[in-house]
Amino acid sequence: MKTLHVDTGREMRGGQWQVLYLVERLSDAVLLVPEGSGLFAEAREKGLDARPLSLATLMRAARQADLVHAHDARAHTLAALAGGAPLVVSRRVGFPVKTSQVSRWKYKRANLYLAVSKFTASKLVEAGIPESRIRVVYDGVPVSSLQKLPQAPGNPGPGRVVALASKPAEVPGIPIHLSTNLWQDLSTASVFVYQSDMEGLGSAALAAMACGVPVIASRVGGLPEIVVHERTGLLMEIGGLGGALRRLLDDPAAAIEMGVRGRERVIEKFTVDAMVAATRHAYGEMLSC
Repeated sequence: MKTLHVDTGREMRGGQWQVLYLVERLSDAVLLVPEGSGLFAEAREKGLDARPLSLATLMRAARQADLVHAHDARAHTLAALAGGAPLVVSRRVGFPVKTSQVSRWKYKRANLYLAVSKFTASKLVEAGIPESRIRVVYDGVPVSSLQKLPQAPGNPGPGRVVALASKPAEVPGIPIHLSTNLWQDLSTASVFVYQSDMEGLGSAALAAMACGVPVIASRVGGLPEIVVHERTGLLMEIGGLGGALRRLLDDPAAAIEMGVRGRERVIEKFTVDAMVAATRHAYGEMLSC
């Protein structure tokens, strides 16, 4: 199966890592991305067939592929304009679909939508997309024995808090490190905070769980689909960060147990292999119709 993948992001964020994980596990895949982007550099370093993105290149390549997979909103627009092979679109955000005439046009062009969570899928249904054209494919993260494992209850460590936040995450008396290098920061974290107003899923929370770090996350969007309250971490309401943090830092044994359960949950449901398998299955369903 010849697949063509399109992503317009300049930075290596959660969505771009998912594209990279997918493309490196597919045979006969071509990746079109902006030259100079983080994804372009990462893909080239891994020896993948990554090419500079332009509408003309996309139009040519789309006529040689069995399917085109657009991985973000702008890629969706470009692929809809280019035409060619059947179009698969990943929907990774939790906010409602726009209702402009252009938006309605492009959302009719895709043959299949891969929603990153049930929450995101519900937003597509609200926009009038038939459920028969939507599949939920959760993000997947690497799980390696070399990644951080929970410390023994008798040696709880310094209680370092790492956060990924769309707004300030401040609690009096508790220093919080705002992450700029997620995997590196998780290697020394005791608690991971994911504070957001809206989230399609939250692959950074999955990364923390994969490393055995308990998660405190906003109860928004798709985050409750991955963080099991009181089992793999804590889901917080607005203003609830301080209490949740003090609870885990004051009870390191409970925090470690949540980290262990979180890692088990990732291994069971949210690995890269599971994401790739679900994507392949969706491709097959669409092409067999």
